[in-house]
Amino acid sequence: MESSNGANSVIFYGKGGDIATNRREELEMSVLCLRILQTALIYINTLMLQDILADPEWAKLLKPADRRGLTPLFWQHIQPYGEVRLDVAKRLAPGSPDRS
Repeated sequence: MESSNGANSVIFYGKGGDIATNRREELEMSVLCLRILQTALIYINTLMLQDILADPEWAKLLKPADRRGLTPLFWQHIQPYGEVRLDVAKRLAPGSPDRS
């Protein structure tokens, strides 16, 4: 849970991560948007982990305990206040060689 809260503070950073409204509709919209962001983050991280784990070099290095400790909930690569460049003409697919 602590890891999830840390990720929330990174991806939902406006107004200090607080939902500053009493209106039910705005509160519901904020929570739904946060869930979409969480799901997108985990999906992208899962794709990146799959690419890394498909490399035979990594397969040799990781022990079963290492694999059990893997989680797609990490956010060190997220820049919450930075510019995000999104190329909608490219598709993010597992095994894509042009993905960095």
